[in-house]
Amino acid sequence: MRILPRAIAAFALALTSACSSLPVVGRGAPERWGFHAPWDPRSDASVRAHAGSLDGVVLDWIALDSLTGLPLQLYRDSLSPSLPPNVRRMAMVTSFLTDRFHPELIRRLAVDSIALKATAAAIADRMVRGGYRGLVIDFEGMTGPDTALTRAVVATIASVARTRGVGPVAVALPATDTVGYPARLFESSADLLLIMLYDQHWSTSPPGAIAEPAWVRRTLAMRVAESGASRMVAALPTYGYQWRPNVAARAISYDDARRLVAEAGVSLDRDPSTSTLHALRTVGAQWELWVSDAVLLAALQREVAALNVTRVAYWRLGAEDVAMW
Repeated sequence: MRILPRAIAAFALALTSACSSLPVVGRGAPERWGFHAPWDPRSDASVRAHAGSLDGVVLDWIALDSLTGLPLQLYRDSLSPSLPPNVRRMAMVTSFLTDRFHPELIRRLAVDSIALKATAAAIADRMVRGGYRGLVIDFEGMTGPDTALTRAVVATIASVARTRGVGPVAVALPATDTVGYPARLFESSADLLLIMLYDQHWSTSPPGAIAEPAWVRRTLAMRVAESGASRMVAALPTYGYQWRPNVAARAISYDDARRLVAEAGVSLDRDPSTSTLHALRTVGAQWELWVSDAVLLAALQREVAALNVTRVAYWRLGAEDVAMW
């Protein structure tokens, strides 16, 4: 998430109709969203325990079939009935399926107006049936030459969803990729821009902090300069990674980190330069971990507030240090 440049002109008419007038998004009271991980019982428990402290919960994961582009039912939403009525029920549509994102699907949909309209209609139908009032669009893996293609697909899905009463519509943007995901590209189609302020170090990178305050400040400030604070949703990490030699790191929760250090007899200390909890095992089965906790999240939220961004989203519920609540 490579079509020849001449194909881009074909999108002009579709984009004009898709990018109808959007609701005004202004600075208001702070909002907190949470992402549910439907494959993880710990996430179920977190939603049930803490949804009342949130303004919105992303409950439904709408994965697109990598061949047809139509929505698949991977998980059943059993939590909506347990949410307080004032909490916005939300869904996420994603090109991630099995083990990776499928940018080739987004490229195909962008040049096939019939398939794209069918996809957008099926997404909107599912959201209306499920009673979801907000949508997050997550199409990662796109590149600079894809920008018009990505925008075409996002604009069509957003427009059809809005005609069915779904909103707000947010598009997820990788924190630092301003080439494949320039914020201004989506201003006319998405109500909000959800900036994924995590994976400063990731599963195949060298070990390090998931999102240190200075990096969040610098990265979010860049996005605010592009499109303004009122359009931003700052997505922050509740999780960590455990790196082991010669294999990709695995995502861990705060409780996982506490268990691992207890079993290994090592300490979990706060790295002063990144405000992030860190542990290192050098004897036996070697590993290194970095993990978020309530103290780090509070520091990150201060950085977000200093930039006048009032919306925060937690990726993901069930991995968090419960002290954050």
